[in-house]
Amino acid sequence: MKLIDKLENKETIKKALDIEVKNRYINIIGKTKPFSKYILSEIKKIIKLFPKEEKLRNIYNSFSCYQVLTLSERIKLINEFCEFLSAPYVEKPLTEKKPYSNDPNTTDVTYCKGVGPKISQLLNKLKIYTVMDLLNYFPTRHLDYSNRTKIKDIQEGQNVAIFGEIKDVNIHNSPNKAGLTILTISVSDGTGRVKSTWFYKKINRKMQEHYKARYPKGANIILSGVAKYDKFFNGFSIEKQEATVISADFEQKDIIHNARIVPIYPLCENMNAKTLRKAIFNAIENYLDKIQNVLPQYIIEEYELLNKPEAIKQIHFPDSFELLEKAKKTLIFEELFILQLKFLMIREQVRKTVISNKINIQPNGLVDKFVKSLPFKLTEGQNKAFNEILSDLNSTEPMQRLLQGDVGSGKTVVACMMLLAAVENGYQGAIMAPTEILATQHYKNFVEWLTPLGLHVGLFVGKHGAKIRKEMQTNLKNGQTHIAIGTHALIQDAVEFNNLGAVVVDEQHRFGVKQRKELAQKGSTPQLLTMTATPIPRTLALSVHGDLDVTVIDELPKGRKPVITSLISGSTMRNDAYKLIRNEIKKGNRAYIVFPLIEESETLSAKAATKEAEKLQSKIFPDLKIGLVHGKLSAQEKEENMQKFKNGEFDILVSTTVIEVGVDVPEATVMIIENAERFGLSQLHQLRGRVGRSDRQSYCILASDTKSVETKLRLNVMTQTNNGFVIAEKDLQLRGPGEFMGTRQSGLPDLMIADLVNDVEILEMARTCAMKFVKEQNIIDYPMLKTIIDAKLEEMRSFMAAG
Repeated sequence: MKLIDKLENKETIKKALDIEVKNRYINIIGKTKPFSKYILSEIKKIIKLFPKEEKLRNIYNSFSCYQVLTLSERIKLINEFCEFLSAPYVEKPLTEKKPYSNDPNTTDVTYCKGVGPKISQLLNKLKIYTVMDLLNYFPTRHLDYSNRTKIKDIQEGQNVAIFGEIKDVNIHNSPNKAGLTILTISVSDGTGRVKSTWFYKKINRKMQEHYKARYPKGANIILSGVAKYDKFFNGFSIEKQEATVISADFEQKDIIHNARIVPIYPLCENMNAKTLRKAIFNAIENYLDKIQNVLPQYIIEEYELLNKPEAIKQIHFPDSFELLEKAKKTLIFEELFILQLKFLMIREQVRKTVISNKINIQPNGLVDKFVKSLPFKLTEGQNKAFNEILSDLNSTEPMQRLLQGDVGSGKTVVACMMLLAAVENGYQGAIMAPTEILATQHYKNFVEWLTPLGLHVGLFVGKHGAKIRKEMQTNLKNGQTHIAIGTHALIQDAVEFNNLGAVVVDEQHRFGVKQRKELAQKGSTPQLLTMTATPIPRTLALSVHGDLDVTVIDELPKGRKPVITSLISGSTMRNDAYKLIRNEIKKGNRAYIVFPLIEESETLSAKAATKEAEKLQSKIFPDLKIGLVHGKLSAQEKEENMQKFKNGEFDILVSTTVIEVGVDVPEATVMIIENAERFGLSQLHQLRGRVGRSDRQSYCILASDTKSVETKLRLNVMTQTNNGFVIAEKDLQLRGPGEFMGTRQSGLPDLMIADLVNDVEILEMARTCAMKFVKEQNIIDYPMLKTIIDAKLEEMRSFMAAG
C-alpha cells in the first residue's frame, strides 16, 4: 500500500498536484489560497503521522519557499513530494534511524564519526541519509595544495601551500565596521612573509583570546589558499585559506584540508566545508573495507579500472591527479555500465517473453504501389530507415525502435510504409499523435495517399460528436477501417480494433509510458514504432532510450532549400524584417510571428501575444489579415485559426510556441521569433521547421535585444547550420541535459558522477561492455550486480505501472 492511500485527503492532494503541474508550476490560486499554502497545510497533517521523518520536514521547508523557487526547483520539489507519497506504507516512521552497523548502505549518517544529530540534519538537506550516501557525495573539483610553495616564489592568483612559523598574531574589533572582529596572522618560512586574515561577527575579549590561542606564536603551521598581493602589507595575503597548526599531538591524517590535493564539495546553508570533509574522511576510514566491487573482476581488469573501495578513496582524497582521473573513470564507467545493462536486460526480458506478429511485404503489394504512387523519390535516408524497420517486422521479436529525423525529413512517409506493411498482411495499423492539429494533418496526408489504393483511414479526435464517433468505432471494430489516426482518443475503452498489427507513436516524448502501452494493448502484441522530430544527441539517446534501436533519417527531400536564418536587434532591423514579410505576402506566401512563454505561464503569454497581435494589426500591417494562436484557446479555436492560416484567410499568424510541432503550411516562408534568447537552440530549430516546407526560399529571423556576448554567440549557431543534429549537440553542450530535454520531457537518468556531455567515450565503452555481458554472461553469477539491476528493474516496473 502506498503512503498516500492511507491519507484521508488523498484525492484533494492528488488533484492539487495535478492542477499545479498542468498549469506549469505557477503556484496557482485555488478557491481560498495559493497552491503552496494548501500543500504546506496538508504536509503539516502528514508530519503528525510521521513526526521523525526528516525527509518530509525538508520537503515542508522547501515548500515554504515555493514562491521564490525557480521553475526547475519547483518541478524537482513536486517530483520529490510525489515520490514520498508513493513510498510503501509502514506502521513505523519511514526513516527510523538505524544505529551503527557494518553496512554503510543501512547505517544512518547520524552515527558516522564526526556527524551527530545536528550535522545529520544539514546532511539530509544535501540528500545524504546513510553512510553510503555520504561516501557517494562526490567532490565537484579539487585544489592542488600538494606541493610546498616557498614564499619568495609566490605569484598572484596562485594556489599555494606554505609550511612556516607563526611570527605574529593580532585580533581586534574593526574600527571601521561595527560588529566585526578581525584576526590576522603573519607566517614566515625563512624566504619571506605572508599574512592571512579571518573575519568574525563581533566577539568579546574572552572569546578573542580563545580564537587567538588557536594560532600560538612560534608554532609551525601549514597555510593553504589563494595568493593575492596586498599593497598595504607590501607582500602577499593568503585568501580562501585553510590552516593546520602542527602541535605535539599532530597526526598526518589531520592534513585533509591542506598540504595535499583537497576535495571541494557543494554545501548547503550552515554546512562548514571542513566539517563535511572530515565526516567523509571518517566514513572512508571506518567503512571502506565494507564496500564491495559491483563490476565483475574481469571487467575491472579488462578496462584497467580501480577496485571500488580504492576508487571511492581516491575520488575524495587522491594521492595524485593520475589516481584521481582513474577513480573518476572507474565510478563513471560503473554508473553507465549499470544504466546500459538495465536497458539491455529490459530488452532481453521483452524479447524472451513477448512474441509479436511477423510481417513480410510482397512484390507489387501495397507498400510497392504506395512508393510508386508518390510524386517524389524516397531519399537514401528514408530507404535505409524503412529497411531497418522491415528487418524488425520480419521477426517475431517485438520491434523496439525509435525513428528520429529532422523536421521535414520524411518520417511520416516511412511510418505510412510500415503501417501499409501491416495492412498488406491482414492487420490494421494505428498512429497516435499528441495534438489534434498533428493528428488531423497526418489524417489528410494518409487519405490523399491511400484512398487511391482502396484503403479507408479513420480519424479519432476529441472534437467529434457522438454520431461520428460511433460510426468511426463501428468501422474500426468490423475491420472496414484499415488505418486509425488519432490523439489520446485512440486509447479510450470504446475504441476497439478488429486486428491491430502495427502501431506508430508520433512525438513519443509527449506521451506517458502507460499511454503508449494502452494503445499497444488494443491488439495482440502489435509491432510498435516510436517517432520524434526532436533530434536527440547520441549520448542522450543511449541514456534515455537505451532499450531501443535508434534509426536516424539525416537528410531532407530533394528540392528543399536551406532556410536563411539571421539574427537582428533594434527597431531599424525589425522594420526591415516587416518589409520582408510584405514582399513575401505579395508573392502569395505567408508568415509566422512567434512569441515566447512568459514565466512558463500560458495566461500571461496569451495576453502578451494578443496585445502584440493587436499592435501589429493596427500599426504595422493594417491592410493584412492577422490570425492568433496561443495556449489558452480551446482545441477547436486553435484548429480553426490554423486552418484559416493554411487556407490563406490569414496572411500572418501570431503565435506562442504551440506551433512548434506538426504544423505544415508549404506557403509559409517567413518566421520572426521574438525574444529568441529565451529559447533553447533545439526549440528554435523546431520552430524554424515550420517554414521551408516547399521548394520556395524561406527565412527565419531571430529577434533579440540581448547585450550578452555569450547569448549572441549561442544564437549565431542557428545562422550557421540547418542541421538539427549539429544544433542538438551544441545545445546539449551549452545547456546540459536537464535543460535540453525541457520541462515537458522526462526520462533523464539520475546520475551521481557521470556527465552525459563530457563522458561520451566512457558511455560507448560501457554500452559495448554491457552488450557483451548480456550475450556471454549470466547475471546470477554476479550477486552484487544482480541485486542492483533487480532494484533498477523493479523501479522501472513501478514507473510503468504508474504511467
